[in-house]
Amino acid sequence: MTMQNPKRILIANGDPNLVSTWSGTPYFFLQAGKRLGFLESGLPLRPDRFKIERITWNLFSWLRHQELGGFQYTDLFLGRLFSQAKIENKSVEFISHFPLLPPARWENSRKVNYYIDATLKQNFEDYGLASKIGSRVREAALLQERKNYTSAVRVVCMSQWAARSVVEDYGVTASKVFVIPPGANLDEAAIPVNRGEFSLSGPLSPLRLGFIGKDWRRKGLPFLLKVAENLEKRGCAVEVVAAGFPAQYGPDHPLLKKIGFINKVTGTQKFIETVRSFHFGCLFSLADASPISNLENLRLGVPVLAHRVGGVPESLSKDVGLLFELGIRPETVAEVLESFVRNPSSYHVLRQGVARKAETFSWERAVEKFIRTWQGSEEFLYDKSGK
Repeated sequence: MTMQNPKRILIANGDPNLVSTWSGTPYFFLQAGKRLGFLESGLPLRPDRFKIERITWNLFSWLRHQELGGFQYTDLFLGRLFSQAKIENKSVEFISHFPLLPPARWENSRKVNYYIDATLKQNFEDYGLASKIGSRVREAALLQERKNYTSAVRVVCMSQWAARSVVEDYGVTASKVFVIPPGANLDEAAIPVNRGEFSLSGPLSPLRLGFIGKDWRRKGLPFLLKVAENLEKRGCAVEVVAAGFPAQYGPDHPLLKKIGFINKVTGTQKFIETVRSFHFGCLFSLADASPISNLENLRLGVPVLAHRVGGVPESLSKDVGLLFELGIRPETVAEVLESFVRNPSSYHVLRQGVARKAETFSWERAVEKFIRTWQGSEEFLYDKSGK
């Protein structure tokens, strides 16, 4: 499925043409969007060029209001950032990953759509960012976000969880709120064809529990290590394999093997081989919107274990992974995993099932949903009742 003659530009708080922007999500969305004729280009914005302005702004903010933090949400930053844009086509349409871009003063003659994993309200409250941002800046940002969603053509969310906030917390009419989950941030051409066959067909020993994430504390690596300790006490050989953060900054543990950060463009094969060696991808986050690491595991045929938080449950049906309530004891999770170790055939059935569905977790599938939505389909409306 393709869409011809695109005049759509992708915006992020950074450069969508760089894989380092926002864990690679804008980059892989953009690449798939170009291939299918949905997106024309990504706007190369560089927030890293305002380090001095950020320091100066924080200094004056403290002197005047005794508040620090939140420079990226201010009109000053957003205006300076967007002034880097060189847009000649007057009929261009924007799809923005950042709720406050384009800035408020940008000409409103252009169509603007949003594609978000969470609202700012959810980020401030669920992720605890409110304590790191001055109250004045926070309230102004939430007010502007409401205005932006209200005037947007569409607000596309990565989960029902985020869409619910757009409608209920911001009062946006449900008829223009859609839900389209993202895809795995992987080079599709590098993924080997997998119809259910896999190399891990023998005993689950040692049981390899995989972890991918930069913010290893919030994403539950300490909890996962406790699960591993309990498995070891039960006589199960186990290894936790962690990637996504510099090895020297992560925890030290006898059951932990730290891979470090893997560039998914220059180190694609290493990343794929590492993930496909996992028996389970594990993400016991304290808060999460639409974690891409879960999708990367599933795209590569690896079942997932996760906490039932935020938008996580929407990508984890019972046939591709296991969800656990926040607050569950690591001993309970270990007991579940031990059952797979003692009965490996049940695990092999699960993994084969995940492999058969793997292609549904690609960015190509996500972009196809965007194309159908832009063509007028209401298939992905948040509320199909018309309320």
